[in-house]
Amino acid sequence: CRKVELANRKSGKMAAVQDGPIEPESEKEIKTEILNDAAGNLAAATAVGGVLSSPPVSAAVGTPKPTSTPTEGKDQQTLLAVLQFLKKNKLVESAEILRREAGLLEESEDSQGPDAGGAGSGVGPSVEPDSGDATSLLSRVSCASTPSATPTPIPAKVTVAAGGGDNQPDVSVVLSAYSQQGDPALYQVYYSGLKKFIESVLDCHRAELSQVFYPLFVHMYLELVYNNHENEAKSFFEKFHGDQECYYRDDLRVLSGLTKKEHMKGNETLLDFRTSKFVLRISRDSYQLLKRHLQERQNNQIWNIIQEHLYIDIFDGMPRSKSQIDSMSGSLAGEARREANKAKVFYGLLKEPEIEVPLDDEDEEAENEEGKPKKKKPKKDSMGSKSKKQDPNAPAQNRIPLPELKDSDKLDKIMNMKEATKRVRLGPDNLPSICFYTFLNAYQGLTAVDFTDDSSLIVGGFADSTVRVWSVTPKKLRGVKSAADLSLIDKESDDVLERIMDEKTASESKILYGHSGPVYGTSFSPDRNYLLSCSEDGTVRLWSLQTFTCLVGYKGHNYPVWDTQFSPYGYYFVSGGHDRVARLWATDHYQPLRMFAGHLADVTSTRFHPNSNYVATGSADRTIRLWDVLNGNCVRIFTGHKGPIHSLAFSPNGKFLASGATDGRVLLWDIGHGLMIGELKGHTDTVYALKFSRDGEILASGSMDNTVRLWDSVKAFDDIETDDFTAATGHIHLPENSQELLLGTYMTKSTPVVHLHFTRRNLLLAAGAYNP
Repeated sequence: CRKVELANRKSGKMAAVQDGPIEPESEKEIKTEILNDAAGNLAAATAVGGVLSSPPVSAAVGTPKPTSTPTEGKDQQTLLAVLQFLKKNKLVESAEILRREAGLLEESEDSQGPDAGGAGSGVGPSVEPDSGDATSLLSRVSCASTPSATPTPIPAKVTVAAGGGDNQPDVSVVLSAYSQQGDPALYQVYYSGLKKFIESVLDCHRAELSQVFYPLFVHMYLELVYNNHENEAKSFFEKFHGDQECYYRDDLRVLSGLTKKEHMKGNETLLDFRTSKFVLRISRDSYQLLKRHLQERQNNQIWNIIQEHLYIDIFDGMPRSKSQIDSMSGSLAGEARREANKAKVFYGLLKEPEIEVPLDDEDEEAENEEGKPKKKKPKKDSMGSKSKKQDPNAPAQNRIPLPELKDSDKLDKIMNMKEATKRVRLGPDNLPSICFYTFLNAYQGLTAVDFTDDSSLIVGGFADSTVRVWSVTPKKLRGVKSAADLSLIDKESDDVLERIMDEKTASESKILYGHSGPVYGTSFSPDRNYLLSCSEDGTVRLWSLQTFTCLVGYKGHNYPVWDTQFSPYGYYFVSGGHDRVARLWATDHYQPLRMFAGHLADVTSTRFHPNSNYVATGSADRTIRLWDVLNGNCVRIFTGHKGPIHSLAFSPNGKFLASGATDGRVLLWDIGHGLMIGELKGHTDTVYALKFSRDGEILASGSMDNTVRLWDSVKAFDDIETDDFTAATGHIHLPENSQELLLGTYMTKSTPVVHLHFTRRNLLLAAGAYNP
């Protein structure tokens, strides 16, 4: 029946078929229907004012045929295929109309019989949402069969962009979709008309339909600019840019600078916006309302933009409220599609290796309340429990190859277990002490900080391209002796590891030179033997903490690298930068093992999941993505932040993720269900640091507003009911007041908080540079 509508529309009988009783059964049908509409309306855009006039039949028949070209035969075949399809489905009247309009003779159709039949049978069913060929086929038909109401026909390349624009890296092809223009003077009328309609609908639909304003505004503006209507574009921008949500302010500032067609060619943000469809999540009722309005008004200009540049994720059920929509919107390309968060994620922890804890005769033993040492870490509460049984949500132990434990690692784990017995149990009534490390006189600009897991070393990355390491215990930093001195050492002696160290070089800090630009990220390896640093110079460097020299420079990024982090098991590390790609590396490989591409702007923050099977990346496109290390697939996309994301932290049990951004909000995510489950408001500036306590009871956040805030993460996670309905629709009901979760706010004199770290006994360490 959509084909009837398509053919009838060609003969100008649009009104008769509009709004027929077609209630699609499923989302897929809607998308197919959208596609057909788009094809049918592609030609419509050339008509004056974007409204399809009804031309007299004779106009088509009497039009003199142009000289024969190679494409003409192709178009003829396409028309014949469609005619055959209509006849096959007993749509005789429609076939008759199409034949008359296209000026085809019955004989030519019959002579093509078997071939056309074969092609025709493939036309209808093959219209899939992503099927570029089918779309371009249908759009060719619509171009061929509709006499042009304006002297300039639609350029052939428009149909290419309409069909496969998403896969076309070529700038001119990407932008050419904007050349299907209507009357520039009417753009304001269209937009105002839609605005008036949306403001007049019921409150329950208004919030959902208002989401359409921003992407429509951008695409209509760009269409005007692309077609050299500079003055109309300027007045359109000035009239309507104030209506957009405040969190799009930065994007609008970029947009306002694009006033000429030439400006559009080199603008990456714009190309991203053009090639990645803006995703809107709208209830079926609201969508039907919008569609009916646009079709009644025959508002093809707006309808075409919706078809071509927007992806409408339709769900059944009640429309969402303004607060629900606001909490999820704000990213560069709209919300995440629901199917993007459906993949299974193994968020459980890997089984800890069995390590015997040797008996100690020291007085430490007496302090141990049980009186006898544990073989394993003491049982923690549900937030961080690591039981001997394999977690059902954990990945297979050998899903990705992990390095084997060395003897030194085992000793370290034993130390860790002993420390854990003295760990302070935190909670709302028992907050941690906070020890703040302030970098004084850091005129060279402190840009990154990290602590070792045992809290014995601290590293700072600086804008003067140096990396500085300090010992925060009485033990000084010592390098290894020279080769000549090492040859004199008795290698069989028990204390050989102590003897190889050079006491002459002992000092409280070491400076590592090598980068040629500011150092934006630093990360210690879990065994404290290595240090990573990444810089504006496009490299990631691996330093030895035995010799305090650079071992490797990893060159994969061509632009600044904003963040890097070691895997919790060592060996692997991840980096992200200005080239919008995060890369997974192994310390013994020069080339990256995986490249995680998908963000539409810089990757500003990277974090490993505690089980090392996943990597989370935060970006300036205001989204967070979770990537599977095994196959490089993106398994989660989280939207909701209104600014670039600068900090990420996984809960110790691997179930939850916290993220902080320039909007001052901390958002909490349920990884298993792929949902936002909390919003912590309080900071007034960028949140640069996030860390969960060792048992996951408390989340600490540090910000440029010179404060550290502590939040009750147990309460935040326990209060959420992620029932099936919530997971199916992506609806969330966030608690109104996050102040109930705020346990404490701690001001510094004038020091922005750059990094946070909980020691093994749950003392909170914070770091930043004094800002006089």
